[in-house]
Amino acid sequence: MEEPGQLKRALLDASAGAIAGGISRTVTSPLDVIKIRFQVQLEPTASWALIRRDLSGSSKYTGMFQATKEIFREEGLPGFWRGNVPALLMVMPYTAIQFAVLHKLKTFVSGSSKTADHINLSPYLSYISGALAGCAATLGSYPFDLLRTILASQGEPKIYPNMRSATFDILRTRGFRGLYAGLSPTLVEIIPYAGLQFGTYDTFKRWCMAWNNLRSSSISSTTGDSLSSFQLFICGLAAGTCAKLVCHPLDVVKKRFQIEGLQRHPKYGARVEQRAYRNLFDALHRILKSEGWHGLYKGIVPSTIKAAPAGAVTFVAYEFTSDWLESIFTST
Repeated sequence: MEEPGQLKRALLDASAGAIAGGISRTVTSPLDVIKIRFQVQLEPTASWALIRRDLSGSSKYTGMFQATKEIFREEGLPGFWRGNVPALLMVMPYTAIQFAVLHKLKTFVSGSSKTADHINLSPYLSYISGALAGCAATLGSYPFDLLRTILASQGEPKIYPNMRSATFDILRTRGFRGLYAGLSPTLVEIIPYAGLQFGTYDTFKRWCMAWNNLRSSSISSTTGDSLSSFQLFICGLAAGTCAKLVCHPLDVVKKRFQIEGLQRHPKYGARVEQRAYRNLFDALHRILKSEGWHGLYKGIVPSTIKAAPAGAVTFVAYEFTSDWLESIFTST
């Protein structure tokens, strides 16, 4: 059994992570829907690519603004939050597990449960802790991630009216393993993604603290070790952007595995057939061969625009929620 203090700390980290993840996911849902529509579209997603290939008019979505207008015209404002319920059911346990495991690993490595002592960890340990925390969180919440992708990508008319019907159809047609379709590329993606996100976040925080210390020493102030909410926001923004730019091709592959065999209206173009890809490397090869390098970066613009504020909102919300819950726990 763990000591009460350790159990309290785990509950605090999990609660703060869940709240932060829920806020971030809801705020950035419209960009996520656009990103998913691009990633699962086999045809080119940029007008210049259509012209170059002489395929004018054959793509449903050909740019961020065009996709935004099209989704709003066909599905209204709710279309931008399609799949948000399973997204919240995915992201809240995901971030809860992620932050709880991350704090536990950092406590184990540093020998201290105090968050202030974790900032001095080696950058390599921050990257490794983030990667392991991401894997644990992925395994615990993956079916909701798959359902979110399916509901967000189906468009109009709907194939699945709700999460329940989608779940039953997946179990009927693919079995229990169907709820974990695309898990392998997800784990391959999440190791560098989570490692980069948390590792670079800690690195940027250290740089900001060093900058604050430099400034405070020149004006005889003692506030160098504390970061402002704006600095935390910038650190999260930079961390989310770096991680997304590096790992986006693997996210495209994951989405293709998740929607294999999904029935969609013909206006959305060709669908990804059942067992279209044998494995991760086969998927990368086939996408590269049929769609070019651009295919591996479909949705990169809304993805990057989303990743930056999502990372910033998640980290800032976590820091403030964690401090707030810690003050409640310590006062009781």
